[in-house]
Amino acid sequence: MQTHFSLAQLTDPDIAEANKILRTCVHCGFCNATCPTYVLLGDELDGPRGRIYLIKDMLENGRPATRQTALHIDRCLSCLACMTTCPSGVHYMHLIDEGRRHVEKTYRRPLFERVLRDIFALIMPRIGHFRRLMQVGRLAKPILSVFPGRLGAMGKLMPGRLPAPGMTEWPRVFPAAGPRRKRVALLAGCVQQVLDPAINDATVRLLTRHGCEVVVAAGGCCGSLTHHMGRDARDYARANIDAWMREIEGTGLDAIVINASGCGTTVKDYGFMLREDPAYAAKAVRISALTKDVSEFVATLALMPLSAGAAGRRVAYHAACSLQHGQHVVAQPKALLTKAGFTVLDPPEGHLCCGSAGTYNLLQPAIADRLRRRKVTNIESVKPEIVATGNIGCITQIAAGTALPVVHTVELLDWATGGPKPPAMV
Repeated sequence: MQTHFSLAQLTDPDIAEANKILRTCVHCGFCNATCPTYVLLGDELDGPRGRIYLIKDMLENGRPATRQTALHIDRCLSCLACMTTCPSGVHYMHLIDEGRRHVEKTYRRPLFERVLRDIFALIMPRIGHFRRLMQVGRLAKPILSVFPGRLGAMGKLMPGRLPAPGMTEWPRVFPAAGPRRKRVALLAGCVQQVLDPAINDATVRLLTRHGCEVVVAAGGCCGSLTHHMGRDARDYARANIDAWMREIEGTGLDAIVINASGCGTTVKDYGFMLREDPAYAAKAVRISALTKDVSEFVATLALMPLSAGAAGRRVAYHAACSLQHGQHVVAQPKALLTKAGFTVLDPPEGHLCCGSAGTYNLLQPAIADRLRRRKVTNIESVKPEIVATGNIGCITQIAAGTALPVVHTVELLDWATGGPKPPAMV
């Protein structure tokens, strides 16, 4: 794609990066075939190619975002299926991030939407605030659920009960069971800690059972929730980098393990996010290189003898977009589940998003609901007993549309190697 940025514009490193990405695009349109919003809506501006043109126009001409431009940029799920499909290697993730930042800087949203986004950005990354919001929301669930639009979406996704805090809610070290073979840090996360702390608990049990010392360092939210709303998330990244660097420079770390794939995609991109920060650039690259999805890391361990309870259970594996497209981790989760004795099923249209996408199912509920119905129909068509996935957003989204138990892959691996049955299956 031909671009016409001025030399002055290209002195901005973000514009220079966008220019490089834009010039990689050859207008082929292969990306549209795997874009969930284009598949649903059939609008060129709701596919990656159309959004690329909108972003190019805004950045190249210094043009403020219009209501229409913001609409189509906001409808992007950042599922990154287009990057998997693209034959030219267009780094759409970094381009849509820059487009979102430009929209956030130049477009004044309607009041209700501004307030809603401010609330999400303030509360969701902070465990205490988010738990209190969920406690209030749980009581309001019957009322909220009857409303249309965003309020109704919040009501439907609100849990009927909140689990007790898990064992990773504060910084601590979990010793390996037996001889220590590895020492890893676990990103405890924010939303997942409140909605489903059993995932972290299962991760700790699984890793310590297999000879890993697990450190929960004083960090916090990875920053992805605010980052994908076009806001600056670098302070979240710096806080985590500082916490993990203290461990690296102390006793050392073999890996940073992340069991929420949306968070993993962001942490693996810290090196890019902080490339212009002289105090953090090198450290961020080091942290990104150490980061592994939990399935990537567990695949390097020899699984212990398996329990009989898991044998032959039919598991539909939903590949979270941030895992399959964002991190290119595809084979490991299914291979681990198969090795653990489960019968792993691949539902149709496994490349398409379930509609969760961070805060997307709250901000774009109509599209998210259509994607969930499509995803659930495809999952139920293979007649599974259990649904497994690697991201808390997908778990929450899919579980709202099916009676099947929806669990994290690591919960099944924990169960199969001596841990308790996942709470969703009890």
